[in-house]
Amino acid sequence: MSQPLPSNRLTSLDTYRGITMFLLVAEAAGVYAAFSGYFSEESLGGHIIRQFHHHPWAGLRFWDLIQPFFMFIVGVAMPFSLRARLKRGDTWSEAFRHILIRCFLLLLFGVGLHCIYRDRIVWELWNVLTQLSFTILVTFLLMRLKWQTQLAVSIGLLLLTELLYRTYDPAAPFVKDENFGSYMDMILMGKINPGGGWVTINCLPTAAHTIWGAICGKLLLSDISPSGKNKIEGKEQSAPAAPSMDPVKPLLIAGAIGLFIGYGMHFSAVTPIIKRIATTSFVFASGGWCLLVLAFFYWFVDIKGHKDWARTFIIVGMNPIFIYLFAETIGHQWLTKKTMIFANGFLAPIGFSEAWIAIFNSFLALGVMWYLCYFLYKKKIFIRI
Repeated sequence: MSQPLPSNRLTSLDTYRGITMFLLVAEAAGVYAAFSGYFSEESLGGHIIRQFHHHPWAGLRFWDLIQPFFMFIVGVAMPFSLRARLKRGDTWSEAFRHILIRCFLLLLFGVGLHCIYRDRIVWELWNVLTQLSFTILVTFLLMRLKWQTQLAVSIGLLLLTELLYRTYDPAAPFVKDENFGSYMDMILMGKINPGGGWVTINCLPTAAHTIWGAICGKLLLSDISPSGKNKIEGKEQSAPAAPSMDPVKPLLIAGAIGLFIGYGMHFSAVTPIIKRIATTSFVFASGGWCLLVLAFFYWFVDIKGHKDWARTFIIVGMNPIFIYLFAETIGHQWLTKKTMIFANGFLAPIGFSEAWIAIFNSFLALGVMWYLCYFLYKKKIFIRI
């Protein structure tokens, strides 16, 4: 028998998180790589599957939005998490200590992942977990301030990023491996990212994603709280009201503004959209998409009540950090190889091509990892840090 969805949760946010995590797990299972090997580059399928790989430099593909989605969702959830802690009696100082521990663990896990990728001890800070260890801390420190102040700080971080890159090399500020971010990597780690162009200083501009998420979280929390009051202070105790259309319009307007600024900076050649160094235009454009997707899910899932279909994805999103770590380590490096034993063993003798076997195996590995999430969900095991 299927388990009921957790009560007193924002189902739209759980859906948003679940789909994002499902897409990340699918990458670790090799789904996109398998289809890339099947479609030719110039075919329609090739163009579609290319959207599930990062843009090589200046431009924006769908896959470039996944990390902003993840960091934005964390921000949206923070006011809800803080409200729950304050309602159960925690003080602000206790909540802050929890955040410090959480950020330290995220940093530790992020560095540990790089060690696993390299099969040796390394000091590298390029993945989403290390970024989150910074953006969550910054966002939490702003939580008690007005949203206008939070927004001003986020814009300030973007202006600072733009200034740092342009001051470092006024003539060519955004050249791969020769920019301010690469310079900082040499100071922080004594190396630059091998081939990818990723930089650690991305945590500075992408903090805006998490801050904007927290602003949206307070807006949604206010909408479902009695009399429209915000529960961050822990004063409201009665049952939440039904979601309304009130937050959708500001989310849509803010999202449209983000897209206008981001794409405007890109196409007017002011600042190119580059995900790998998180240029200001990228943060605005991707932030705009984050807001629009949240508005859609809030309207479609919470307001219109279309929730049943979301269970498949929500199950994955209930243990996000755990399944991300599992997928990136055991899933990608061990499970996909073991499932290939069965995929190849059963399909090769009956004439399936290598390309089709790879596709089947990727979905087999994805299914195993999804079932692991379902097992934890069914047993009500939710791993938190």
